[in-house]
Amino acid sequence: MKKKIQILYIHGGMTFKNQKDYLHFLKNREISIEKSIRWSDNYLDKELGKNFEIIRPCMPLSDNSKYVDWKIHFERYFSYLRNNVILIGGSLGGIFLAKYLSENKFPKKILSTYLVCPPFDDTCFHEDLVGGFKLKSDLSLIERNSKNLTLMFSRDDDDVPISHAGKYKKKLKNAKIIIYKSKNGHFKISKFPEIVRMIKNDVKKM
Repeated sequence: MKKKIQILYIHGGMTFKNQKDYLHFLKNREISIEKSIRWSDNYLDKELGKNFEIIRPCMPLSDNSKYVDWKIHFERYFSYLRNNVILIGGSLGGIFLAKYLSENKFPKKILSTYLVCPPFDDTCFHEDLVGGFKLKSDLSLIERNSKNLTLMFSRDDDDVPISHAGKYKKKLKNAKIIIYKSKNGHFKISKFPEIVRMIKNDVKKM
């Protein structure tokens, strides 16, 4: 029986400089009882179909994230992964993967890596990027870990400035950088057909 292609998806999160800022956020953030529909949920499962197994770790304390916590939790999944895994990171999950892959040799063969609106540094519009997520100057190990590397940004992103795409481009020689005119800001979309097509093409090339 042919084994499914695994996709390991790392969701986003938030970081705060101190407890006071975090508590202020909790007291003042917008609350909704509406169900949020995101491209990374049921849509991705439905569009990719039964030949894929999507693994979605619930990263620790996503509203007040710390890199060291995420790293420990992330590595616990390694024993479940097979070669030719596809990695996807959204927002904070994107810079988490960038940092991890730039500092550690990944234990399995990576078919491809997709970083969706990943911040590069602490120059985001409305949020501090702290908690140990700062990238080191040399990112070359990312491309040795994953030769097929794609980063995606949106010009109307109200969280991660488009300038972050250029910063990654300077550090990554062979990565594919895609800039969309609009993805409803910070990729707040219910469908993402482009990434589905790219993933299916990756598998065809295996």
